[in-house]
Amino acid sequence: MLVLSRKPGESIVIDDRIVVTVVQIGGGRIRLGIEAPREVHILRSEVYAADRRAEQAARNQQQTQELCLAVH
Repeated sequence: MLVLSRKPGESIVIDDRIVVTVVQIGGGRIRLGIEAPREVHILRSEVYAADRRAEQAARNQQQTQELCLAVH
């Protein structure tokens, strides 16, 4: 993991396509602005984890249904 220090208004650039800017710092929080091409999906980690769990549950359900159909 790369750890950087930035002040409000300062940015980092990722892969020449994504710009992350520190918008505000205060109250124990940091607000970030992210500029990226539309095809780049950006999710908070907790949303990403919930999506992955839902996708895995759907795959498990599909496999169970296929197994039940194969047995009958």
